[in-house]
Amino acid sequence: MQIRIATRADVPTVLNLLADDDLSRERGFGTVPEEVDPAVWAAFEAIDADERNELIVATDDGEVIGTCQLTFIPGLSRGGAERLLIEAVRIRSDQRGRGLGGELIRWTVERARERGCKIVQLTTDKRRTDAHRFYAALGFVASHEGMKLTL
Repeated sequence: MQIRIATRADVPTVLNLLADDDLSRERGFGTVPEEVDPAVWAAFEAIDADERNELIVATDDGEVIGTCQLTFIPGLSRGGAERLLIEAVRIRSDQRGRGLGGELIRWTVERARERGCKIVQLTTDKRRTDAHRFYAALGFVASHEGMKLTL
């Protein structure tokens, strides 16, 4: 598996990865339209132009099989330490169970170290018990209660 920063050409495949998920379908995001919405293109362009954001893809023989988004956040807490926020982690459903998700997360943690981050954080839905075990096996600790407000 190779891991790299996504290009514009990767966006439709990334959208399909994000939609291929029971919770995404439950939330109404389980269908990807044939034409990518202009708001999605604008979001990609904003991510691509921002040195603190990276849309990542994992490929196998040039085919995108995984993704995640990284956001590097400066902060005053922890002595001014920068932190990495990992979001939207997905491995294509027919590729799961092969250790690729662990490889992707280990790569992101190393990316955080390269950037000088002192902490890596992520959230995962409370219903994703398999994901909780997965992240715990990689050394993540459920130390905080996350909260969201949908607008």
